[in-house]
Amino acid sequence: MTINNPIFIFVVIIVIWFIPGILVRRINELKRIKQQKKNQAEAIKKLYPNSNDPSN
Repeated sequence: MTINNPIFIFVVIIVIWFIPGILVRRINELKRIKQQKKNQAEAIKKLYPNSNDPSN
């Protein structure tokens, strides 16, 4: 009976269609933020190369 309900089928198809896209977008966003932080740290390291030297 539920299988023949068009609203139920519509909701199931929408969930199956959008959930993977949302997950992939979130994973890619986290990867982008991680890469951005890494690039920023490298840029700061280039600007201040001796900041870890305790003799300064």
